[in-house]
Amino acid sequence: MSAPFLSYSGLHDLYHQENQWKLLQPLSFGLLVLCSVLLYFAVSLMDPGYVLSDCNKKPLPTYLEQGVMIPEAPSGMRLRRCGYCLLQQPIRARHCKTCHHCVRRFDHHCPWIENCVGERNHPLFMLYLGVQFLVLLWAFRLTWSGFQFEASWTEWLKVNIFLLLAFILTGIFTFVVALLLGCHCYLISCNVTTWEFMSHHRISYLKHYDSDTNPFDKGIARNLWDFFCKCNRVAWEQVYFRGTYNIV
Repeated sequence: MSAPFLSYSGLHDLYHQENQWKLLQPLSFGLLVLCSVLLYFAVSLMDPGYVLSDCNKKPLPTYLEQGVMIPEAPSGMRLRRCGYCLLQQPIRARHCKTCHHCVRRFDHHCPWIENCVGERNHPLFMLYLGVQFLVLLWAFRLTWSGFQFEASWTEWLKVNIFLLLAFILTGIFTFVVALLLGCHCYLISCNVTTWEFMSHHRISYLKHYDSDTNPFDKGIARNLWDFFCKCNRVAWEQVYFRGTYNIV
């Protein structure tokens, strides 16, 4: 009597666990989508690191890529001033003509979020990309598992045509987001922004360096730690001149 009862009890537990997992899957996917939407609005609405006032509490030697140079600092050093908003820029900042602001540690202006990616929102942007990649990967798997097999290709297309289109679109978006995520991870590990990577030869504080040399690089582990785990504003002038002149 006990053996059949134990078998029944075991099957009942497995059935119960399977039903729980079936309920947990759509719930988890829905929460992941919700998280992705919330991150999208957070990244698109937050301040990416606008330069709102002159940054010369203590004059620092910096150079201007574009705009007007003003000799204000002592010892022949010159601070850079933006030619558009007329504010003194910290190093690695750039004026965005779409947002009409200078942005600290400017990476790029993203048309998808309709905002710049800069010093303040770049880590959150990476989190958004990661969550978006998981959502798309999950959706890609769902569309693949939804195909119904038929006797002929004609019948198969009739039944699965809309699912096939969804599968192709999801695959394209998954590939694009994965590529974007991988590129950003590589650039972050080197402590290079997208703007610096694309315009190295035109940026005044980088163009006298070889393309393989980066004055902001502290090593992969330290670069990743500083990017994801440090929330305070970085004085890039100190990092730059310490690397340039080997100041300890």
